[in-house]
Amino acid sequence: MAISLAKGQKVDLTKSNPGLTNIIVGLGWDTNKYDGGQDFDLDSSVFLLNADGKCSSEADFVFYNNTKGANGAVEHTGDNRTGEGDGDDEQVKVNLTSVPESIQKIAFTITIHDAETRSQNFGQVSNSYVRILSETNGEELIRYDLGEDFSIETAVVVGELYRHGAEWKFSAIGSGYQGGLGSLVSDYGLNV
Repeated sequence: MAISLAKGQKVDLTKSNPGLTNIIVGLGWDTNKYDGGQDFDLDSSVFLLNADGKCSSEADFVFYNNTKGANGAVEHTGDNRTGEGDGDDEQVKVNLTSVPESIQKIAFTITIHDAETRSQNFGQVSNSYVRILSETNGEELIRYDLGEDFSIETAVVVGELYRHGAEWKFSAIGSGYQGGLGSLVSDYGLNV
């Protein structure tokens, strides 16, 4: 049974699941009833961070237009432009044993495409979650439902995988950002 996390909680991933190497990080969301005349397009992005919490290069920014990072250990499986239907809207595969030592954290984020132009924000998004599954047997190991804490934010850092000695842990972050993807990219040390 999956461990349900609350904002700010941290949990062992590999220590409590010995032999776990390949995981799927699933991200999901729904949009509330909205009459702004524009479609919603939410995107998941992954930032591969060094010990200083920064990306070393643009190659460490994994998203629908750069689907592989960490020498192939991290793979974004593709863009979902509507968010319709049940289950994960977007997924990221991670081979934990192949992630280079230089990468200490893997941050998972969700942003709203063209949020400012379309006057959209996370106050219009509900049922956001992140979950971690074993790729081998599909078992859900960790789940974090973000709740409805956002209003004017256009980007959310949902959680981080991070090294703790020889193990990997997961931290439920749930921090909202204004400024969309641009502010995240800048905060993580890139000028894309």
